[in-house]
Amino acid sequence: MVRKNAKWPEEGELLVATVYKVLPYGCFAKLEEYHGKEAFIHISEVSSGWVKNIRDHVRENQKIVARCIRVNPKKGHVDASLKRIREDQRTKKIQQWKIEQKAEKFLELSAKSLNKNLNTAYKEVGYDLMDIFGDIYGAYETAADEGAQSLIDEGIDEKWAEAITNVAERNITPPEVHISGYIDIQTFDPDGVDIVIKALKAAEDNNTEDEVKVQYVGAPRYRITVTSSDYRIAEKELQNAADRAIKIIEDSNGNGEFLRELEDN
Repeated sequence: MVRKNAKWPEEGELLVATVYKVLPYGCFAKLEEYHGKEAFIHISEVSSGWVKNIRDHVRENQKIVARCIRVNPKKGHVDASLKRIREDQRTKKIQQWKIEQKAEKFLELSAKSLNKNLNTAYKEVGYDLMDIFGDIYGAYETAADEGAQSLIDEGIDEKWAEAITNVAERNITPPEVHISGYIDIQTFDPDGVDIVIKALKAAEDNNTEDEVKVQYVGAPRYRITVTSSDYRIAEKELQNAADRAIKIIEDSNGNGEFLRELEDN
């Protein structure tokens, strides 16, 4: 069960819950992110229209997203609403919850590598990760992208940082970025065609893990596209690819120019 670093939800917060009891006047639902807590949804909060039969809208074991409208910790009450949510908010909350379910599995794998259980993982590092990175999945994304030191620098224990990073690197694929630019190249050398081919091959020969592709646009213009997991590295490699091609052209008494393709807003 995905857990929150709080005992009670806040008013206005979106809640993932499972309906377990439906009555003529409302329903009760167990809160997935607040272990042992439940919410009551009055029939007047089920739908914006008139509800003749509440079972036309909710049923037992149904997974729902509700908005917290009142919290009374002293009485142990949480009141929630189904009608005070837009469909896009409902979809986004479910997606976030599914991502955090995945993150909890990652945390459990990290704990097992240290011979610890999930409860211990939450106590020793899980709630700290939420406070620092916003959620557990965010911590794993950071670890996959920047390594264990990025967690250690935030105060995470070194053993936990290493365990988290090991799981993150195996399970999280860094997002790809694609950037493009153009080179205009010309040479009047008798072997001009061969020189241009050599220049384009040099642009693609980057000797890194990044992918560089060159496409013909229309003489004298060629498009260079770089695919990388890091935007800054991609920018640098795009410039380097253009420089490699232009140098070969200029060495043959030709001329070349690099033009960066503008990003869409």
